[in-house]
Amino acid sequence: MKTKKIVSIALASLMVVSIFAGCSKDPVDSNVPSSKPESTKTPDEKVTLKLGIWPDDTMTDEIKMHEGFVKTYNEIHSNVDVVPAYYKYATDTFVSMAEAGNLPTIFESWYTEPQKLIKGGFVKDITDILKERGWLDAINPSIRKLMSDDSGKVYGIPRDGYALGLMCNVALFKEAGLANADGTIQYPKTWEELAQISKTIKEKTGAAGLCLLAKDNAGGWHFSNIAWNFGADLCSVDANGKFISNLESAEAIAAMEYVKSLKWDYNALTADPTSEDWATGFTELGTGVAAMYIAANDAVMQPTYSNGLPVGDLTIVPLPAGPKGQYSLSGGTPYMFAANATDAEVNAALDYLEIMGKAPVASEAAIKGMEDDAKYRVDNGIPVIARFPCWTKTELLDAEKKVLDKFNNVNPALYNDYFAITKKEGNLRMEEEGDAQAMYAELTNVIQAVITNKKADVAALMKTANKNYQTILDTTLNK
Repeated sequence: MKTKKIVSIALASLMVVSIFAGCSKDPVDSNVPSSKPESTKTPDEKVTLKLGIWPDDTMTDEIKMHEGFVKTYNEIHSNVDVVPAYYKYATDTFVSMAEAGNLPTIFESWYTEPQKLIKGGFVKDITDILKERGWLDAINPSIRKLMSDDSGKVYGIPRDGYALGLMCNVALFKEAGLANADGTIQYPKTWEELAQISKTIKEKTGAAGLCLLAKDNAGGWHFSNIAWNFGADLCSVDANGKFISNLESAEAIAAMEYVKSLKWDYNALTADPTSEDWATGFTELGTGVAAMYIAANDAVMQPTYSNGLPVGDLTIVPLPAGPKGQYSLSGGTPYMFAANATDAEVNAALDYLEIMGKAPVASEAAIKGMEDDAKYRVDNGIPVIARFPCWTKTELLDAEKKVLDKFNNVNPALYNDYFAITKKEGNLRMEEEGDAQAMYAELTNVIQAVITNKKADVAALMKTANKNYQTILDTTLNK
């Protein structure tokens, strides 16, 4: 039987643990002679670059930053017409857009999606383009595999990665008497402690202990991580290569019973978890409605910049351990390219990523992009913390470290335990095999039932979910 996909320790060991040692005032070193991107491959022909990674209209400060990127970019590539084309990936609209040829040149997705998009023929093979630039072998091997087909051809590059942890509102912990002298909090080490601490916070502050998601697929996504800590493997592959649903295992049922207890035994949750999705979770945390929320290092701007939480009142700590271990779900966001994009358009997009500081190079232009992003975070009250190591080039990691030291704006103790646990061998796990999004939908249905009906039969509900998910696997992947 195929083993579960565990993120290699080589990936975890790249996490930067010394970034908070001090706040250097020295400028970032750069030995390149000019601001021109070192790997530019954009041809001289007229090119239209449709940027699906352009910020949403409401993100005015981020738009200004991109306008600066465009100005710098066009000083180098005057032949490229950069067209803002904001696009938020959605499974229910993507196929129709792709089939109509309306996808932007470059767009973001999730790491659960590349295999579907590759098999559907919706994205472009960029292997040769990356090889010519020297980027191909710089991708973290675990992440490269996620974006490759069976023959090893690559269809995307990483924007970032993450490992789920527990975001906490420091002010609420202080109000509840759960703070330490060094500014850290007395966070829960086990799921049972989380339930008890939630009860204390509710009694002392009136705020919910935890914002649990139960509106859409994100509910099942978070639950899968809880279930691993209870010993569950939610999907496996048999000797014939067939995907097998395991949603009705004793361990999965125990994890769902725990979720039910958070509502009915501990009163730990917000008023209506069925209205909570990924975005509202950050709102609840940032505005003090909830003290804890499952989230990751790539989303620290959400409770702070987007919802007003002071930068010093946010911490990320390790997810609690369960009776069968402590695991953190690792995922992230890839950049992918429309199937009908030309090589010139893809190269134009990759050059733009370098201007942003999102490429595996440490050129003067790339470092300036990193610094611009870090300064934007400092100016807007967003924590400047480590980026998950999606690229393996030493010179890039060194440059990132210097930028982090220069712009550090947080108490390192608020993040040290979180970064340390992600280095622990075996801690990081990729999302479940099979059709993860379909599985999440089935699990969210169960979560909705158990938190709205005190008498809900968890075992029966999980049995139904298991049957439904197996049917999906059989009709889509096991044919």
